[in-house]
Amino acid sequence: MAKRLFDLLAAGVAVLLLSPLLAGTALAVWLGSGRPILFRQVRVGQGGREFGMYKFRSMVKNAAALGSFQTAANDPRITRVGRFIRRTSIDELPQLLNVLQGDMSLVGPRPDVPAQRSLYTDAQFAERCAVRPGITGLAQALLRSSGTEADRLALDLRYVREQSLVLDLKIMGWTVKRLSGKDAN
Repeated sequence: MAKRLFDLLAAGVAVLLLSPLLAGTALAVWLGSGRPILFRQVRVGQGGREFGMYKFRSMVKNAAALGSFQTAANDPRITRVGRFIRRTSIDELPQLLNVLQGDMSLVGPRPDVPAQRSLYTDAQFAERCAVRPGITGLAQALLRSSGTEADRLALDLRYVREQSLVLDLKIMGWTVKRLSGKDAN
């Protein structure tokens, strides 16, 4: 209950404080590649329930039909504005709406697309889905985009087992450091 209350308060304040950045990014996406401004992708949440996760659109329209759910370095589907908002993680900010809706938390394992279900055993999947997925998580704070799938899974499961408000605050601090280019630890 305390975690959910913290999520609601922090996400609400963040939306208010970041509203100029959110509006500017929406305008940049619209001017750079038109509408839609937001991209909604089906992801797997708590209890294995699917939901629509929001991001600023950073790829060309119909990108899913042009390639896989994973992007590679220099993926030609990424727009000019998209490169910047991905590098700075601004594309993730609309997920604050997912937090307010209750589909996500500020901190937790990153939500997978349904196709990634096959990467886990039944026990791993059930444990990973025991908590709300997060905008950031232990794997993102410590590894960002590096590390193997096994490394990320181990950190996701560690988070599920050790979760606490104190750990969430540490992860948010490490994430800010990593995004600012400083060492996460």
